[in-house]
Amino acid sequence: MQNMTNFVTMENNLQLTSTSQLEVLKYTVIKNKSQYYDYCKVLEELLDKKETQAINDEIDLLTLLIEKWDEEHNTFEESDPIELLKYLMEENKLKAKDLAEILNVSKGLISDILNYKKGLSKEIIRSLADRFKVSQEAFNRPYQLKAAGKTEIKM
Repeated sequence: MQNMTNFVTMENNLQLTSTSQLEVLKYTVIKNKSQYYDYCKVLEELLDKKETQAINDEIDLLTLLIEKWDEEHNTFEESDPIELLKYLMEENKLKAKDLAEILNVSKGLISDILNYKKGLSKEIIRSLADRFKVSQEAFNRPYQLKAAGKTEIKM
């Protein structure tokens, strides 16, 4: 009988432990935009911290949750890549000079890109997709560049 009591107690302890663990989950599947933005903010903060295994695991988990939300709720297929970039810059409170530093390119190139004077290179597309946690296809879409200023030739 003592063994049976121990087993029941052990089983109850396991149930309590399992229930306790469920109650303290740090992250869950994203259910709304507010939670999505909160997780994006936490992810940005974690990316600035010193790398440890625990932080890397947390980054991986948040990235998966954010990407799952993006896949289900964001349809970038019809978005102009430059408008998308401007939107993401605004959401992340980034200026052109910040983006130039992130991409390791000149401010002039960023200005030309944002003003439709130059296209996005494959390297920039990869970097943007990685930085903003969206698919490369979101930036790898056709869009119209503005023609360079017309110059008159005087004879």
